[in-house]
Amino acid sequence: MLGISYTEWKEMGFSKVTLHYMKKNAEAHKPFNLNAHVRERLEMWDGVKH
Repeated sequence: MLGISYTEWKEMGFSKVTLHYMKKNAEAHKPFNLNAHVRERLEMWDGVKH
């Protein structure tokens, strides 16, 4: 998930702030929640990339 670029993220319709929030918390090993629609789109992205 952390490998997603801002351009790819923006193409999925999300804001830069959401990506920043997720990356900062993941890098700091802090727990964070994802809304269902965010999680679904990330799973779709991950499936396309593999």
